[in-house]
Amino acid sequence: MDEQAGWRAVTQPSHSPAPQFTNRLAREKSPYLLQHAHNPVHWYPWGEEAFARARNEGKPIFLSIGYSTCHWCHVMERESFEHENVGRFLNEHFISIKVDREERPDVDKIYMTFVQATTGSGGWPMSVFLTPELKPFFGGTYFPPEPRQGRPGFPQLLERIAELWRDRRGDLELGAEQTHAQLAQMMNARGGEAVGGGSASGIPPRALVESWLKAAGESFKEVYDPQHGGFGRAPKFPQPSQPQFLLRYARRFHDEAALKMVLHMCERMAAGGIHDQLGGGFARYSVDAEWLVPHFEKMLYDNAQLVQLYLDAHLVASGRMDGATDSARAEHLNAPALQPSTSPFATIVRSTLDYVLRDMTHPDGGFYSAEDADSEGHEGKFYCWTWAELSSRLTVEEFNVVVRHYGITPAGNFVDHSHPQPLLGLNVLSVAGLAANQADAALLDSARAKMLAVRAQRVRPHLDDKVLASWNGLMLGAFARAYAVLGDEKYRGAAERNLKFIQADLWENGTLYNRWRDGERDTVQLLDAYAFLLGGVVELYEATLVPETLAFAIALAEAMIKRFYDASQGGFWQSDAGATDLILRIKDDYDGAEPAGNSVATLALLKLAAMAARKDFHEVAQRTLLAGHQKLSRAPHAVSYLLQALDYWADEPARVVVAGDLGNALFQDLLHAAHSVYQPNKVVLGDAGPVDDLARSLSVRDGAAVYLCAGQTCQPPTTDSAEVRKRLFLMS
Repeated sequence: MDEQAGWRAVTQPSHSPAPQFTNRLAREKSPYLLQHAHNPVHWYPWGEEAFARARNEGKPIFLSIGYSTCHWCHVMERESFEHENVGRFLNEHFISIKVDREERPDVDKIYMTFVQATTGSGGWPMSVFLTPELKPFFGGTYFPPEPRQGRPGFPQLLERIAELWRDRRGDLELGAEQTHAQLAQMMNARGGEAVGGGSASGIPPRALVESWLKAAGESFKEVYDPQHGGFGRAPKFPQPSQPQFLLRYARRFHDEAALKMVLHMCERMAAGGIHDQLGGGFARYSVDAEWLVPHFEKMLYDNAQLVQLYLDAHLVASGRMDGATDSARAEHLNAPALQPSTSPFATIVRSTLDYVLRDMTHPDGGFYSAEDADSEGHEGKFYCWTWAELSSRLTVEEFNVVVRHYGITPAGNFVDHSHPQPLLGLNVLSVAGLAANQADAALLDSARAKMLAVRAQRVRPHLDDKVLASWNGLMLGAFARAYAVLGDEKYRGAAERNLKFIQADLWENGTLYNRWRDGERDTVQLLDAYAFLLGGVVELYEATLVPETLAFAIALAEAMIKRFYDASQGGFWQSDAGATDLILRIKDDYDGAEPAGNSVATLALLKLAAMAARKDFHEVAQRTLLAGHQKLSRAPHAVSYLLQALDYWADEPARVVVAGDLGNALFQDLLHAAHSVYQPNKVVLGDAGPVDDLARSLSVRDGAAVYLCAGQTCQPPTTDSAEVRKRLFLMS
């Protein structure tokens, strides 16, 4: 292909041999697709060119979905897709398509639902066989090169599928039609019906909503791991929206045990190997129940959500006085020792955001997507340490402190069994013991500095440097709220630069695009991009009260509703009506590692409605909540972020109006005070821009003042930040 030859000439250094194979993926921007550009497989990107060829040649489609930092995707490529015999067979009998699930979560969702429904589990790489009409008839995840542990070998599977397509194509196509109908029924059955026990309008009474929230909180408590923290058994995922909801539950029902569970979970995760003890940030998940050995990839969306969780934990811990009266605890909030934001949880927030600024930020302000688990072909090699390496790099005194603090052993605690030649004696760093005295703490600091210097010389894991509007929205909100709570100007600067980047490169004439990389954006329209960015922009407005930011949030919300909202049944479609490459148009309502776009949109619209008196936003959010009522009441673990929106919707939100001049020092002091108490069911707004009439009427001629309002009634204004904290605490 001429285009591919040109690409090879431009990108290959003169001293490097030209690759033996180059396929159509060489034209793409996705780092995941580019990783497969030199496979002997004739890969196509997802699109009409591949679909038309499958129809014209009457071949089935082999669809492979993954992402660039996926460890087992690398393994399957190494074991199968790089081999000429596998490529030859695929090229002869199939049309092969590669999809980056992070660029096309709408495509991934459809076929992942099929794989989970037919096999009972899912994951990546995902391997699905489709008819030329894109309807699935067989699927799975990773397949080894030879039969292993009940899985067929990949070449064996290809031969069997090709044989069935040749001899029983009609049966496969009929089965695919039936499966498609079942998927359509299953994925779009919810929504629209009135809630049982509610009023004629379908709005449930407060008692019913409270019962849902109560039952949900109790169900989370039942599966809590009292020893190690977190929910369930290994492998253990943080899923921050679950402990965040549990904090809301603890506040609403005055459940101290639930509160302690979340703080315990945060402590254990911070001490575990899932937390990068040297460089900051969190890995994807822990393969064990102890948070010790992680799957080492670092995802932007995980770290954004964990920052929000640790900010909540910081605020909750700062306001705790077990057994004290509310008034005594309110006075406790004003103690001078609490004014600097230096709790252990705040320290985790800072180290995580500093990691993102250092290693995951484009020079123009966009946030990159992920870092790989692997380096030099081995998972975790960048992060792990051997006994011998540490003993040779540190003084005896430093080494002894590091061994005690991080639990270092000669045998190690991690082996990458997926590699043909695994490295032995590797230690994942976790906090096994605290420094006994100041001398030990000083030794630990000096040792850490040396270890970081050594690690900086290692080969870093692959960086997925694409910028996704959705994940950037999550991290934008995290930086904005960290500024509001902790007061560090560099976090505000990062949030504002990020928004400018997105507005310049991914937003145009009321349309938000999903992916930017290397100067080019895609054309895909996804709810997650609009909803996640909306949530982040609302957080930035609350942190700064810049009127233009609120105006942009309103424009973004209006665009989201126009493009994705289902006015007949309630809820939001994942993709817009113009997506002709999908066999189903679905509404995603599962809050997993990432929250669902429906859930994030609902909470953001509820906040925006309270700020700008937009009854239409409140109605859309309310109907989206009611469309998900069955899961809220029957499967709360699947909708933990939507439960937070339900908790917010259940009460009239407190409105904290900070009136005055944004540039005034008192204004900024009062604004930070408004964010210094854990009160999740509130909004913070100013007295200028597109805010509601009541807020605009509370303007201050000189200086600044805070009004705490409920409905149309406000408490007398105050200019005392300590009084703001006290009033907010008593309202909680």
